Amino acid sequence: MSFVRAASRVRPCLRLGVAAAPARRVLPMQARRAFAQTAARKNDDPHAEESFEEFSARYEKEFDAVSDVFELQRNLNNAFAYDLVPAPSVIVAALKAARRVNDYPSAVRVFEGIKAKVENKGQYEEYLTELEPIRAELGIVLKEAMFPDTQFY
Repeated sequence: MSFVRAASRVRPCLRLGVAAAPARRVLPMQARRAFAQTAARKNDDPHAEESFEEFSARYEKEFDAVSDVFELQRNLNNAFAYDLVPAPSVIVAALKAARRVNDYPSAVRVFEGIKAKVENKGQYEEYLTELEPIRAELGIVLKEAMFPDTQFY
């Protein structure tokens, strides 16, 4: 007894070794609109911009809700993707979230992100001064201190 049953009719394209193209199903226009590529906006005005204070409050709240490394890194990528440097309060929330999920490398990378986003070295020094208490509390060592002989930028 054979487990494979022979096909009663073989399609000509399979006989020549060419796979048949799968049939495409055309969806009605309403169904096509259901699969949008952009996210829906939260407010009525499609061109509304978020203020810096709203941005900071939103990311502080998101970092406070972080429960794993993936969420932390996703929020860090999103926060640093904007054309601005996050406020020190957002950085503090991110560092506390990194500590909560036990991700020391991401905490060090936060300072690398700040260094890449600021316009000059003076602004970076101001951030370091402002964030020194949280760095001391969490025991975060900067990359410059870990590798003093290496030129990074």
